[in-house]
Amino acid sequence: MSTRDRLRQFIVDTFFVDDFNDDESFLRSGIIDSTGMMELVLFIEQVFGVKIRDSELLPQNLDSLRRASAFVDRKVQAATPVPAT
Repeated sequence: MSTRDRLRQFIVDTFFVDDFNDDESFLRSGIIDSTGMMELVLFIEQVFGVKIRDSELLPQNLDSLRRASAFVDRKVQAATPVPAT
């Protein structure tokens, strides 16, 4: 399952919404409130095994499905060790 699909499923299951597009702002549209954002951060950290720093808690990283998916993919890629040659 892709990062996007896993995040979408979490949002649908946790916040009881199923009709939103990938670029829709979670906060402006009311899909997720500030407390819900912390739930999303915890989910990302637990499921994807990354640590999100306070300085990364920005709308450009987490305020839509597209942004959150891209952010998680970057974090996972950065955390993945490069194999020795």
